[in-house]
Amino acid sequence: MKRTRFVFSGSGGQGVITAAIILAEAAVLHEGLNATQTQSYGAAARGGSTKSDVIISDQPIYFPEVNQANILVCLTQEAYINYSSIIRPGGLVLTDSRFVITTKKVDARQIEVPMYDNVIEKIKKPIVFNICMLGALLGITEFVRPSSVMEVIKSTVPKDFVELNQNAFELGMELGALYNG
Repeated sequence: MKRTRFVFSGSGGQGVITAAIILAEAAVLHEGLNATQTQSYGAAARGGSTKSDVIISDQPIYFPEVNQANILVCLTQEAYINYSSIIRPGGLVLTDSRFVITTKKVDARQIEVPMYDNVIEKIKKPIVFNICMLGALLGITEFVRPSSVMEVIKSTVPKDFVELNQNAFELGMELGALYNG
């Protein structure tokens, strides 16, 4: 495995940072890889912009922040506008088609997936939008095994919400595979 740099971006309250932490923990605890995770918030925590950097590697990681992402996830238009310039040539930009209109010409694959609309329609709980996004990411490109992510989810979320999160994760995996085309 080579070093992979992820940037998860959106607004406070969308669970972007939680999804990033889950991915990093899955890599470290269940895949035997090295990972770092950093985060930053805009002026207002809920509703303000938020960003989390994750680096996963089988080699030591000496600097935890991402300057150029291999994979960029944008869950708001503001995030897309602010961060689409940091994608590496040949990288992947994953956006939610309800909240982001991809307009920039970037040298990367841009995949728009209706994650939020599917969560609302099929699960009816927007709180798991972030877990659906994480599933979609792994449905498109599997950087860690889905079972590793589910193990972290089971150990992180309250017991009563594991099934809800598992359903959202599986929905995301299906959407990711469908839109990976």
